[in-house]
Amino acid sequence: MLTVQKPDIKPTSLIVLLAFVRDEEGELQTAFEPREVPSEDKAKMDARRMAALGTYAGVIAWSRTADLVNGVFGDPVVIFQDGDVPDLE
Repeated sequence: MLTVQKPDIKPTSLIVLLAFVRDEEGELQTAFEPREVPSEDKAKMDARRMAALGTYAGVIAWSRTADLVNGVFGDPVVIFQDGDVPDLE
């Protein structure tokens, strides 16, 4: 009998960058849709650059594991954070 083994599918790492601004009432709002970044190094570099601009109230980059086949996501792990950023949910 021939047995077919499924290939080991390792979870993917999603790396995300997001910035926040304050609205007229002083509440934090996202400055843009979350951006997927190809690597942690790139996420840190971009986040540091954005934080240095002073344009945003806060900047955060995080990663999380993702099993896209089954729709399972790990907890977010902060790579870089500066300024005012709401808690990750």
